[in-house]
Amino acid sequence: MSDTTITKVDSHYSPTGPDGEKYLASGKHVAMRMWENEQPGEPKTPATRPYETVGYVLSGRAELHLAGQVVILEAGNSWVVPQNAEHTYKILESFSAVEATSPPAQVHGRDGE
Repeated sequence: MSDTTITKVDSHYSPTGPDGEKYLASGKHVAMRMWENEQPGEPKTPATRPYETVGYVLSGRAELHLAGQVVILEAGNSWVVPQNAEHTYKILESFSAVEATSPPAQVHGRDGE
């Protein structure tokens, strides 16, 4: 018997979250989202999230502020933000990235927590 849970998501038609992120494929234990053309500005408000995040920079530059460190993120870099770790981002150049969250960020209202 074949698996019938295969899902294809076309990002051109993906729903958008409260902060402008596009929701991509989502499974039971992991979900993907994309940030496109985030513009430079002041750092976002520091936050903690009840999920782990891993990301990959497609283009642009940003600072990740995490655990007293500042990490520069550039095209080709990937990063991890542990579950419940206080962190923030400051966009330095028009920034696009894909993230995966586990458990899925957008399930049960976790996105804005």
